[in-house]
Amino acid sequence: MGQNGKSDLSLPLTELEDYGRRLRSIKTRLNHTKKLFEQYKDDIGDGSVNDALDDFESNWEDGREDITQQLDALSKMSDAVVREFKKLDDELAKQVNDKMKTEDKRPKKG
Repeated sequence: MGQNGKSDLSLPLTELEDYGRRLRSIKTRLNHTKKLFEQYKDDIGDGSVNDALDDFESNWEDGREDITQQLDALSKMSDAVVREFKKLDDELAKQVNDKMKTEDKRPKKG
């Protein structure tokens, strides 16, 4: 225990859980750029703009794969930290509870 009864170790588990979800959301949105471009193809009308968007999508595909792999790795790490910290917390709580239990060592009557 640290000063003032506060724990020496604390992790913002809720924020870490949210971090993993947000990373997966970013990955999903990155992988839908082609659909987004295609959705507005008729609205743009100008073939040169659509060609430029197609070129961008083509070139972006290579870099996007690297980014999505990194996003996957970060979200998995975040999930693992949350899972392992909760597991450790449960184990420590069980150990404390086990230590706190006291047996009645008085001689039994009767």
